[in-house]
Amino acid sequence: MSSSTHGKVAVFSAGSWGTAFSVVLADAGNDVTLWARRPELAEGINERRENADYLPGIELPPSVDATTDVEKALHGADVVVLATPSQSLRENLTTWAPHIEDDAVLVSLMKGVELGSLNRMSEVIHQVTGAGPERIAVVSGPNLAKEIARREPAASVVACEDESVAKRLQERCHSPAFRPYTSVDVLGCELGGAYKNVVGLAVGMAVGLGFGDNTTASIITRGLAETARLAMKLGANPLTLMGLAGLGDLVATCSSPLSRNRSFGEKLGQGMTTEEIYASTSQVAEGAKSCSSLRALAEQVGCDAPVARYVDEVVAGNMTAQEMMDAVLARDTKAETD
Repeated sequence: MSSSTHGKVAVFSAGSWGTAFSVVLADAGNDVTLWARRPELAEGINERRENADYLPGIELPPSVDATTDVEKALHGADVVVLATPSQSLRENLTTWAPHIEDDAVLVSLMKGVELGSLNRMSEVIHQVTGAGPERIAVVSGPNLAKEIARREPAASVVACEDESVAKRLQERCHSPAFRPYTSVDVLGCELGGAYKNVVGLAVGMAVGLGFGDNTTASIITRGLAETARLAMKLGANPLTLMGLAGLGDLVATCSSPLSRNRSFGEKLGQGMTTEEIYASTSQVAEGAKSCSSLRALAEQVGCDAPVARYVDEVVAGNMTAQEMMDAVLARDTKAETD
């Protein structure tokens, strides 16, 4: 393993985004231990320098080491990066937490809201580990994993309520191709990241139905306004939503054929059911789960959220994609801030 200019970072787990972020961390001078659930995946990374299941064709740096041993992965790591599907975080983290170093900073790459509890990922991390806000951070922005792993230029936001910790993490993940900016608005970054997946599903439905750029631009704009409304009601800074963690992430997810959420939406638009789509892919489209959480969160604080509401109805099979388009774009035309 090559010697690092920083310390050790543990990344859980070895999906496409966790692996891509490991490349960023290695390029930024960290020693990275990537935890994989399956031995053959860890073996492929260590012996062939490739995660063939999730990022085929991408050579991983020598300072990325994979293991299936939780304790080994976490030992001595002063930064722990969490990149699992949102809905399984609580269960997984409960198993991992006893092995996390007492002063380690926990970084969420996840973009979802937990079903049932309506907790954001930073809240789940706090509840499971007892870590205070100065030890919990979020990375959010236009993060399509394949592009990041190919070292295409990208920027993101590193948010922590403690600005000095955000700055420290910024240094730890600033690589030649990856430019992180800092923020103290964890709430705004998390809402932007979760909501854009739902808007991506809506845009995908429009594409699947054969509609063009005017329709998708209208949905993106309505979706951003809806995100900002909810974020402000919950106490976030609305400017966060105009930056990389809001608009930047939204544009990438809604414009890219690489986006899982947009692809999932396209299939809904073409008439497939949610069950059929799940059966046809191993990748997780977070928006298909988070739409009901975000809808409930909006209802809880009395915030009008038509995009989340209608996407939830389509995903649940109570409405067709065409009916959703009619409903979203034919609503009473009140002020643009509606």
